Amino acid sequence: MMNLQTRVRNLIRGEFLESRSESSIDVINTATQEVVSRIPLTTDEEFKAAVNVAKKAFPKWKNTPVTSRQRVMFKLQELIRRVMDKLTMNITTEQGKTLKDAQGDVFCGLEVVEHACGMATLQMGEYVSNVSRGIDTYSIREPLGVCAGICPFNFPAMIPLMV
Repeated sequence: MMNLQTRVRNLIRGEFLESRSESSIDVINTATQEVVSRIPLTTDEEFKAAVNVAKKAFPKWKNTPVTSRQRVMFKLQELIRRVMDKLTMNITTEQGKTLKDAQGDVFCGLEVVEHACGMATLQMGEYVSNVSRGIDTYSIREPLGVCAGICPFNFPAMIPLMV
């Protein structure tokens, strides 16, 4: 039987907050039919508040040196490695995947994070001189802002690990 501690909380401004929503979706362990957690149907106000917090944080993040942002990705990589077994078990429990399949999901997500650790060079733009008489071109890569994603049911680790 599920205990009340398994209600998933929203992560906003680095804090886990209880949703005010009374509606939720049960996450069922397909092997035992046990409710393993409840996902609250976050209210519109909570969603808007989360987006607003992210929008306010964006200018500081955008102006953070690329090497500092890269260190965040290295920390994420380290954390994933530290809890790989727990992530694998969560996917197996919540999605019904075999352990081997779930391990593959987590490893693929880790590979995406490892790729993002090279963001210092991924952020580089391009410069081409004299593309036409007296004309040079250049491109700049920069963060664009707040975005959202929906995790595919068949690859549950990929989207959250892609950040």
